[in-house]
Amino acid sequence: MVAVLFPARSRRRLKRVRASDADAFRALFERYQPILFRQVMYQLGESDAAHEVVQETFVRIWDHRRSLQPELSFLAYAFRISANLVRDAARHRAVRERTAQLVPRPELSEGDDPEEALTRAMLEERIARIVSARLPDRCREIFLLSRFEGKSHREIAALLGVTEKTIENQINRALRVLRRALRIRSR
Repeated sequence: MVAVLFPARSRRRLKRVRASDADAFRALFERYQPILFRQVMYQLGESDAAHEVVQETFVRIWDHRRSLQPELSFLAYAFRISANLVRDAARHRAVRERTAQLVPRPELSEGDDPEEALTRAMLEERIARIVSARLPDRCREIFLLSRFEGKSHREIAALLGVTEKTIENQINRALRVLRRALRIRSR
């Protein structure tokens, strides 16, 4: 409503945000956050996820503040960013769900020491969570094809239409992420 009744005021505020005025940005956030939250909440149906999307929307607006166009609708701009983030979140959730189905559940053999088997099962579960949550989609796909489906670098490269060096780099990246995450959690 402010944008319609006071377009000059809104344009001035957006110009101040574009000039990195944190107070103007805070006022913009306070004005539009509830409206944006209701829209995202309607789309996602989950409060925590909606808060994350709205927060990321405003982070992106601040990061790209120099490209704000005060003569255009700020709310339409914010809605477009949040809609893209909602779509991205849905796509990432679908990939994580598919990945979770691909990661095999640990199985115990009869000769295993129960304590050792439990430790191994817990480690495998941690690795699966790290792979699912922290690896980018393409890196995760390559890692799973290599480590869980036993495909060679050449087979994966042919399957995905990339070079073997790309496969090697992505697997090394995945292993670095795993080592770092496991080291942090073991402290």
